[in-house]
Amino acid sequence: MFTPHELALERGWPGRIDGDRVVQLAAQTLESFFTGGGHAREHAEYALTDVSLRAPVLRPPSLRLFADERTFEFGNAEAICGPEAEIRAPAPVEARFCVGAVIGADEQIAGFLLVNDWHAPSLPTPKDRDFATTLGPWVETEFDGDGFRWEAARALAARNTTLRPGDLLVGPPFAVGVSQAAVDGLGALAAQARPA
Repeated sequence: MFTPHELALERGWPGRIDGDRVVQLAAQTLESFFTGGGHAREHAEYALTDVSLRAPVLRPPSLRLFADERTFEFGNAEAICGPEAEIRAPAPVEARFCVGAVIGADEQIAGFLLVNDWHAPSLPTPKDRDFATTLGPWVETEFDGDGFRWEAARALAARNTTLRPGDLLVGPPFAVGVSQAAVDGLGALAAQARPA
């Protein structure tokens, strides 16, 4: 999801990054793009330097935070922030960078992205991680994985329920307490927070 700088759209448009360009796609959201099988007409092109990136999934139907492929907790799907957002922290916080998976059509994993599952250690559970989850900068559909057993996690998440396009599965942290993390193919995500 992106917005041209001059328009500063809050939600933005779905797009496909092609080198140093962003191609606008004819879909309302990334979720609707995946529901349509991952195909959409192309519209205008913009230089990547002329756009701001938004959260790739704006309002996920659900957010599952996995400790391992057998255990997860639900996160706050209403506290999603984009990669350029500065978080208003309710207490001292630490960044917990993870790889996440986005569910697409037919309850299957459609792509992967970086996630910062913010944590405020001084707050009681579950408020210690209820205030913000940063996503971005994009979803990569060709990512080979990070060693986490994503199919086992997806199967557990789907047991006795229905997964919907846009549902997020977040793997365990691979970097904690750092100001930025990067994964080949998924880009880089910075931790930007200030006291509320």
